[in-house]
Amino acid sequence: MVLLKSIATVGSLTMVSRLFGFVRDILIAAVLGAGMMADVFFVAFKFPNLFRRLFAEGAFNMAFVPIYAGILEEKGEAAAGEFADQALAMLLWTLLGFVIAVELAMPWAMSAFAPGFRADPEKFALAIELTRITFPYLLFISLVSLLAGVLNSLGKFAAAAATPILLNICLIGAVLGLAPLTETPGHGLAWGVFAAGIVQFIWLMSHAARNGYAISISVPQLTDNVKLLLTRALPVALGAGVYQINLLIDTIIASLLPEGSISYLFYADRVNQLPLGVVGVAVGTALLPLLSRQLRAGDGGAALHSQNRAVEFSLLLTLPAAAALMIIAEPLVVTLFQRGAFAAPEARATAAALAVYAAGLPAYVLAKALAPGFFARGDTATPVKISVFALLANLILNLLLMGPFLHVGIAAATAIASWLNVGLMAYVLHRRGHLSADARLKSRTLKTLLATIGMATALYYMGGPLVGLFEGAEIDRALALAVLVGGGLVVFAGLAQLTGAAKLSDVKGLYRGGPKAP
Repeated sequence: MVLLKSIATVGSLTMVSRLFGFVRDILIAAVLGAGMMADVFFVAFKFPNLFRRLFAEGAFNMAFVPIYAGILEEKGEAAAGEFADQALAMLLWTLLGFVIAVELAMPWAMSAFAPGFRADPEKFALAIELTRITFPYLLFISLVSLLAGVLNSLGKFAAAAATPILLNICLIGAVLGLAPLTETPGHGLAWGVFAAGIVQFIWLMSHAARNGYAISISVPQLTDNVKLLLTRALPVALGAGVYQINLLIDTIIASLLPEGSISYLFYADRVNQLPLGVVGVAVGTALLPLLSRQLRAGDGGAALHSQNRAVEFSLLLTLPAAAALMIIAEPLVVTLFQRGAFAAPEARATAAALAVYAAGLPAYVLAKALAPGFFARGDTATPVKISVFALLANLILNLLLMGPFLHVGIAAATAIASWLNVGLMAYVLHRRGHLSADARLKSRTLKTLLATIGMATALYYMGGPLVGLFEGAEIDRALALAVLVGGGLVVFAGLAQLTGAAKLSDVKGLYRGGPKAP
């Protein structure tokens, strides 16, 4: 398995998904704007996705993949498939009971998730109704996460990486087809989320079957491996999900702020999610099974090298992305979302949140690159302690900053807490000898910083002459944004090549076994 080739596979398909996601969000912004209906739908959409990212993609997957990959390495596909069946049974029946319980308790759950909605009975009732429609999505997408873990451990990354594209297609179809026919556009989008879970599950189930794993539903059994899975999964829910828990805290507090605050944060986070998804998810997805197998084989040197390359690759892409998002936040938001029900004031409020979220972007992605260093070694306690500390810091910062800065203060708290989280993770791994920056990582990080500063300076001066175009027609805005983005990419690519932050040989190496250590 070649790490950078695997990252490229996941990242390229995630990029396609994010582009579909932008089309989806542009349509949603035009239909819902950033008012009451948008706030309610985004809460209904976030609620199942929070549990999905914490328990399925976070806790369950981070605990499942190392065990599955280890069994696969030592005992072969048959034994690994048997463990996957046991894990699937536990996940299926547990989540089915959980979904039913939450559906029945939705008024109380919504009081905790969006307490500010209670002040408006109509808004609160609509939030309960839409979330009851979207919540079963959790069951299907969690099974999808398990199937993705199986395929990733087998070195098959493409099908799982393409799965989010189906969600975006379903929601685009819901905006264009269902929204005009349902009671409100929010109802149409909620049913689109429900349908997407079924579509994604069928898609990945068929691909798993083609690669030798056919789902077998059975009664849950507490075998030794399942017990180990549960023991590791419970604490990983915090250790792997600090970013998602921070967003949950953001949503709770934003529900207490003026109307539209939840929507501003949602749209800003969606833009910020492009590099986070393309780089962070790709790095974490490719690195965890690779580290697990290298460590199980007793090759600590190879594991350390893989960790360094993951950090290097993360910084190479996220440092310039963060700088660009901070500098062109308002032109970007205006071009993507300002139309229909989404006007200039909403664009300015969203851009302010985006610029602050972007300051934490490298930290969000580095957390994805560092977390496997704990999970591949079966250590779930340490990330929990670190994440709890970061969560408390996020909560305190939210309460301190929400008053003077409103929703922008919430974004700032998330960014600061994320840097605290990743800094502590790096410190602990380094102290244990599991993270040690080699000469190549140190050299290339410095060169990446120099190239990023050069690109940021170029973007700043390029933006001045284009200001008038962003106040004009949509075609003018799109062309001006294309000039900024294209110009920034060209400048950074040139400076990266000139300074040695990245080399063309690295790209070629993706398909020849990856770049070698210096």
